[in-house]
Amino acid sequence: MTSSAPRPRFPHRHLLGIEGLSPHDITALLDLADEAVDVSRQVEKKKAVLRGRTQINLFFEASTRTQSSFELAGKRLGADVMNMSVASSSIKKGETLIDTAMTLNAMRPDLIVVRHHAAGAVQLLARKVDCSVINAGDGAHEHPTQALLDALTIRRNKGRIRGLTVAICGDILHSRVARSNLILLNAMGADVRVIGPSTLLPPGIERMGAKVFTDMRKGLAGADIVMMLRLQRERMNGSFVPSVKEYFRYYGLDAEKLSCAKPDALVMHPGPMNRGVEIASDIADGAQSLIREQVEMGVAVRMAVLEALAGHLPNQPNP
Repeated sequence: MTSSAPRPRFPHRHLLGIEGLSPHDITALLDLADEAVDVSRQVEKKKAVLRGRTQINLFFEASTRTQSSFELAGKRLGADVMNMSVASSSIKKGETLIDTAMTLNAMRPDLIVVRHHAAGAVQLLARKVDCSVINAGDGAHEHPTQALLDALTIRRNKGRIRGLTVAICGDILHSRVARSNLILLNAMGADVRVIGPSTLLPPGIERMGAKVFTDMRKGLAGADIVMMLRLQRERMNGSFVPSVKEYFRYYGLDAEKLSCAKPDALVMHPGPMNRGVEIASDIADGAQSLIREQVEMGVAVRMAVLEALAGHLPNQPNP
């Protein structure tokens, strides 16, 4: 039963990463996202939290899934949403990120959602605008809303995060999803493992609180959650894996490797999937897969983040 007491204000004006969020902050966002799931499953999917507000989705990297879920989230909360196509914008004519920030700021948006190929670009932009900024992925740095939707999916299916063994498998080196999940899962008390070939494991990953495995079967032993990652060939300069076929043989999730995890282990993937590279189709579509549910939770989490940051927008009505 939902309490009628006013909700404490989320203490951060931006969401630039999971780093810096307390377990209380994370739990507050997950609780708000749980409510957003209920809203999204109704026939009438609208709330008025952002009515009259302007949200700009500024994507320097293409991402149909993330951009569309932020667009849906904003519209379900009543915002006017603009998707800015960077490919056809002044950026291509030599405009800098700072110039873009100043131009957008002059349009007086309330929220800007940014995805950029360079780590730290979102933090830089946030210092140049007056509105709230949400990081939708910056280079190999962080992807906070992906980690939050993964946490929400886990919590709704397992009832908790604390004490679970979560194995993150694949291209750890290039993955902002892995980094954000490592920070969040450790903060929430999970036992986190990373699994991959040594060429795809960043140096010093143990210092982020992960147990490291290069043997997938050993890494999956006793795991509650198996989180596969996309092999990010577009971010690779040089040869990190001998071949796709060889990669799947050793690090692709199939029924035989999954049998090393707990019998009730659940499978996740942030998408888009490379079937037959990171994961076999029968596992991706099987009874243990949460991959489709992750997509639904993505909209709910982004609604929660937008609503939480709305508390910092000027001219808020009195409760």
